[in-house]
Amino acid sequence: MLDLTYDTPAPKVISGATGDWELVIGLEVHAQVATNAKLFSGASTLFGAEPNSNVAFVDAGMPGMLPVINEACVAQAVRTGLGLKAQINLVSAFDRKNYFYPDLPQGYQISQLYHPIVGEGEVLVEMGNGQARLVRIERIHLEQDAGKSIHDMDPAMSFVDLNRTGVALMEIVSRPDIRGPEEAAAYVLKLRQIMRYLGTCDGNMQNGNLRADVNVSVCRPGDYERYQATQDFSHLGTRCEIKNMNSMRFIQMAIDYEARRQIALLEDGKSVTQETRLYDPDRNETRSMRSKEEAHDYRYFPDPDLLPLEIEQDWVDELAKALPELPDAKKARFIADFGLSDYDASVLTAEGENAVFFEKVAAGRDGKLAANWVINELFGRLKKDDKDIGDSPISAERLGQIIGLIKSDTISGKIAKDVFDIAYTQNRDPEEIVETEGMKQVTDTGAIEAAVDAIIAANPDQVEKAKANPKLAGWFVGQVMKSTGGKANPAAVNQIVAARLGL
Repeated sequence: MLDLTYDTPAPKVISGATGDWELVIGLEVHAQVATNAKLFSGASTLFGAEPNSNVAFVDAGMPGMLPVINEACVAQAVRTGLGLKAQINLVSAFDRKNYFYPDLPQGYQISQLYHPIVGEGEVLVEMGNGQARLVRIERIHLEQDAGKSIHDMDPAMSFVDLNRTGVALMEIVSRPDIRGPEEAAAYVLKLRQIMRYLGTCDGNMQNGNLRADVNVSVCRPGDYERYQATQDFSHLGTRCEIKNMNSMRFIQMAIDYEARRQIALLEDGKSVTQETRLYDPDRNETRSMRSKEEAHDYRYFPDPDLLPLEIEQDWVDELAKALPELPDAKKARFIADFGLSDYDASVLTAEGENAVFFEKVAAGRDGKLAANWVINELFGRLKKDDKDIGDSPISAERLGQIIGLIKSDTISGKIAKDVFDIAYTQNRDPEEIVETEGMKQVTDTGAIEAAVDAIIAANPDQVEKAKANPKLAGWFVGQVMKSTGGKANPAAVNQIVAARLGL
């Protein structure tokens, strides 16, 4: 279990005409498994290929074609379960979920209703300000994705692209533990972060590789606690499911709208109908898609073409040993080893590539200084240039060199920014830049004293003002730095100015 040292955030409360209401949210996150081949065929999963070019006979539902399980998909699901501290089921089974859809050629989806590959787990969702929510995972099951219907290419016809048909999905089902729109988005982000660290899903929401179905209901204050005590879902109110959300902002907007819609119905003496709804971001509203189906509506039954899936504990243990350091552990280590703040450690571990880059910069150096430069200077510049860390024009080794030059008093922090700019834009070595551009910091106290004396002698009126108001001594420091081209050691300048002015 996680070592929780956080305050649990309060639930989202919406005030209605008849009193307060609280939100209850559960999510079903569909994560496309990062593999080269589909769940039951050898067809490619490459995104952006020509329509219907990545389709095997089994994906197209051709008669007599039998599915063959892809071991890599199973491994990725197990690794995800391990990353979520979940129970791995050594025996699982596949079922047919029967329904008609134009881009589902078989007429059914192969899924896992009764015996999923991964059981109960948990995710720690940090909300900032030392607050976090522990969200329980009910299950993770493997299933096939459907294809894609295209409705905007012809005024009279729709087209179907089956490239995505049969691609492996992990459906991660949470308990109704989420209590507000912000928490829901933070939960999806945390899942995405963990899976990206594990390499089990790339989390590209724009490409549809990560989607969420959001279940929303409302209840009166105190009802959620009654549910926790009794596990009676009737205390939580009737839920509606919002399908296929692929934007953190839209997830929050849809939840807020849907909760207020349900509250308005209940306060008007009407009931909430359990149903599936779609969110329209242009109108910021949800609308009914179909009445909510239950399991029996899909006529689930065990897939006769697939034997139960049995895996060995030794194989699971080997996968567990090979897991990378995950975000929570890495963040805790950064705080302990480098003395970073909770915020800085969170920023640096948000993406695995960022964390790796920072560790290279900080290796054997001042961790706090390295964090400041990576977060403020490098990340700021990359964002301005619309680049990510993999495209950084300056390497971790060279940024580390700049940190070293600052700590050795070879250059000042101000000069370091100029060195950084040259190294970033001209792909040059920082030490070479300092030497050839004459940017070494002046540490000779004799030279600094001479510069201070010259400024003082030329500004007697300012001297009297500074003696009357010591805060004005900063003016002399600025003039000395200007006269030395910013190369004088700032600490030495401050000390000598104070001594000369008798402050």
